[in-house]
Order: sequence, then structure tokens, then C-alpha cells
Amino acid sequence: MQTLDWIVIGLFACALIGIIVWVIKQKNNDSADYFLGGRDATWIAIGASIFASNIGSEHLIGLAGAGASSGMAMAHWEIQGWMILILGWVFVPFYSRSMVLTMPEFLERRYNKESRTILSLISLVSYVLTKVAVTVYAGGLVFQQVFGIEELWGIDFFWIAAIGLVLITALYTIFGGMKSVLYTSVLQTPILLLGSVIILVLGLRAVGGWDQVLAYCSSTVVNEYGDTMVNLIRSNNDPDFPWLGALIGSSIIGFWYWCTDQYIVQRVLSGKNETEARRGTIFGAYLKLLPVFLFLIPGMIAFALHQYTLATTGEGFLPMLASGAHNADAAFPTLVAKLLPAGVKGLVVCGILAALMSSLASLFNSSAMLFTIDFYKKFKPETPEKKLVTIGQMATVVIVILGILWIPIMRSVGDVLYNYLQDVQSVLAPGIAAAFLMGIYWKRTSAKGGMWGLLSGFIIGITRLWAKVYYTSVGQHAGDSLFKYLFFDLNWLFFCGWMFLFCIIVVILVSLATKAPSAEKIQGLVFGTSTPEQIAATRNSWNKWDVIHSCIILCITAAFYWYFW
Repeated sequence: MQTLDWIVIGLFACALIGIIVWVIKQKNNDSADYFLGGRDATWIAIGASIFASNIGSEHLIGLAGAGASSGMAMAHWEIQGWMILILGWVFVPFYSRSMVLTMPEFLERRYNKESRTILSLISLVSYVLTKVAVTVYAGGLVFQQVFGIEELWGIDFFWIAAIGLVLITALYTIFGGMKSVLYTSVLQTPILLLGSVIILVLGLRAVGGWDQVLAYCSSTVVNEYGDTMVNLIRSNNDPDFPWLGALIGSSIIGFWYWCTDQYIVQRVLSGKNETEARRGTIFGAYLKLLPVFLFLIPGMIAFALHQYTLATTGEGFLPMLASGAHNADAAFPTLVAKLLPAGVKGLVVCGILAALMSSLASLFNSSAMLFTIDFYKKFKPETPEKKLVTIGQMATVVIVILGILWIPIMRSVGDVLYNYLQDVQSVLAPGIAAAFLMGIYWKRTSAKGGMWGLLSGFIIGITRLWAKVYYTSVGQHAGDSLFKYLFFDLNWLFFCGWMFLFCIIVVILVSLATKAPSAEKIQGLVFGTSTPEQIAATRNSWNKWDVIHSCIILCITAAFYWYFW
């Protein structure tokens, strides 16, 4: 890092502080102001916040690392703009009509209080143990690689970077609430995009162009069935990414994440009306087409550069692990450190900082909202709005502390960080996805049916995670059994698909065996129950250009699958 880089970082920090100070001066009068920014966000702020909240450590470390190790396999999860369109076109009308603040609150409207509590608990635990801890861990790792500092003042620089990142982000999230997340995202998103584009262009120039990347990656076979790093659709016998499992599993995980997870949907709930909310999802869907090109392909470029330098100089581009393999997770920070000139490196570091801070800010705000609205206010419904904001700020502090305390455990998983995150999501998603999907599409789904679908998914998911830890630790000493095959040996993507089907069956059987919901309870919350006024309001909230842009996104997605098939 040179003087010019530090000047650029300083200018970015000043702009960020200016926005935060302005936001803090906008008083948060009640919990809706604090958690949803007063429900007056425009489509630009919503779309930018969706994208900036999504882009975090799993992209800067995990996705680029996946590109450097397995090529296009993880692109199924990143070319999901079409899934955000489902949020905008299908779910936004129901969420808008219900006027809820959280997704658990929506489940209470549709099902019962128990469903709300179960989803709130699952969400809070998953945020602390996966998203917060993983983002903080990877943030410290990124800055340690980029700055090239091992220790500072006798302290591991990883901890200085990680905790510093948390504290700065927590401060502006605590005092600014949702508005600080939305408006800082408007600054951070273009910087992140610009910095990543620069990395892509300079990386392609360094390796000799896209054809050279294809040449190196297409000559690297990833399984015994002849698939290479370039193949998106792989043999159904591939142990990691069978094509059918990848399509089904990524869709289930994507549906849960983009359409039902508080972390993302909270951005949409902050829209001033249904039109702005839907257009925000369309804008977010356009932006979601970019991560494959901004992070995964640069990871493939880093792999190609590694192969090229090994062949020409005998020394690889990427750092090496103790096992003798290249460190794929270091792909993006290594590109930043080795390819970028002064000034530009500072800009890209600002982009990385923007991504991590925006992702963390969204996590803190969503977690605090879940605790405040779905636990505290539930037991103390007469709490004044001002005090709810204070409780939300205190909850953020607690979540920050828990996330930091979990980092040492997360750090011990090291090179399997991204796999750990995906494993947790693959067992978390099916039960929640089944409860929301059946609740929206089937009027007969009862309160007990939705609740047991949700609960059965949670039980099965915890069992799968426990089995993974147990059988990994005992290794060869574990004998074969049906339980071991189902909960450990079965491919994680196929397990996700079968688990989703099982939860759907549970919802159907329990619903048929219990009392159907009354027409008044599900009014406007399920297809076929909307009033003529609600239908007219939804129809008037979009025009032909919304349809045209949605079709363009679908066509781009189809073209991507065709090219990398």
C-alpha cells in the first residue's frame, strides 16, 4: 500500500462518515423508522442495498476461491437474478399487504405464534453462527492478505482488522439503523462494482485474455467423468456438484435466501410502495447477474495465472498451503495485491471494505430487528416505540459480541469455510422454503401444517449437521448404516432436495389432518384470496417496462447457461 492508496481510502472514509452523520441527524421516531428506514426507500436504494448486502466475505473469499478451485460449479448460486424477480413479482404484493416488519411476523399472520417463534430462533442462531462470524473472519483474512501485515503492536493483524471492521460497522448501524444501511449502500455499491471491474480487466490482460483462461481451465479435469472447470452442468455422478442436485439444491437455497430470509427481504419491506419495492428487486436482479463475472471468473483468472507462472518461472501466482496445493481462498486478495497500481489498489480496498461493511450492517440490523420485534415486543407489547429503538441498539451490541466470540471456532475450519457455510444453508433452507411456499400457494395449509413443516426441517437439519461433525471425527471407524448413508454419505445437494420434499409432505399431511384456516385469517395472504381492490392495486403497480426488464434478465440467465453448459 502506497501513499496514494491511503489518500483514496481516507476520501472514502470521509464520504462514508458524511453520509452516516447526515443519517443520524434524521431522527428515528419509531421502530419502523429505525428498522425499515420509515418505509420510504426508492427502487435505487432498495436494489443497491439488496446487492451490497448480498456481496460479502462469501464472495470476496469463497466465490473467488471456488472459481480458483472448482471453476464454474458455484455459478448456479450466483446467476440467480431470476429468483429475485420471484420475490418482486410473487411475494412483494403479499408482504406489502400484510404490513409486517419481519418474516417471522408474516408467518404468524399466516399460521400461528409458534411458527413465528421457531423462525425467529432459527434465523438468529444462523446469523450469529454463520453470517456474522464468517463475514468477520473473512474480513480479517482479506485485509491481512491485502496489507501484507502479519503483526501490529505485537498483535496478530487478523484480529485488529476483524474487530476494527466489526466496531466501525456496528457504530453506524446502531446509531443510524436501516437508513444508514440503505444510504451507505448507494455509495458502496458503485465503488465495489468499479473496483471489481478493474480487477477483471487487469487480470484478463495479465493472463492473455479470456481464451487463455478457457484454455487453462478447460484442460483441468475435475472428476472421472471428463468434466472440466469450465462446465457448469456436470455428470450426475459427480461427488460434489451433480447437475440435477445442483439445479434443485441451488433453487431451494436461493428461494429461501431471496424470497423469505429477513436479511434480504427487509430491504424490500423498506420500499415506499409496491411499485418501488418491485422495481428495486428488478434493479437488484440486474446487479445479481454480476458476481459471476466480478468474483468467480477472477478466481478462474487467478488459477490460470498460477498455472502460467508455474510453467514459466516455476513459482506459482497463488500462495501455497502446507499440503502443497494452491490456496484458492487467497485468489481475490492476491489479485488485488499483485496486479493493481497505486491509487487503484486503494480504490479496490475501499470496494472490499464497502462489501464487508454493508454485509455486516445488514446482518446487525436484521438480527436486532428480529430480536426486538419478534421476542421483546411480543412479551412486552406495550413498550414505547422509542424504547424499542434503544432495545434494537442494545441487541446489535450483543450480536456483535457473540459474533466476535465465535470467530476463534470459525477460524479453526480455515480452508473449508465456504463449504461450512453452504452446508448450513442447505439444511436450513428446505423447511423454511416449504412453509412459505405452501402458505402462499395452498389455501388449505393449516397453522399446524406450516408449523410442523418448519419444525421438522429444523430437526432434520440439526441432525444432518451433528452427523457431519460426528462421522468426520470418527473417520474410518464408523460402520455403514442407513442413518449414516442418509445423514452423511448422501450428496448434500440431493439431501437438500429430498429434505424439501419431505417437509412439503409433512405440511400437506398435517394440514389435511387439522382444521383449515378461516377465510378471514388468510385474506390477501394466499393466492385466490385477494380482494378486487388489492388485485387492482397490484396491477396498477407495474407497467410494460417492468415486464420488459424482467424478460431481459431471464434471457441473460438462459444465455449464460447455454454458454457454459
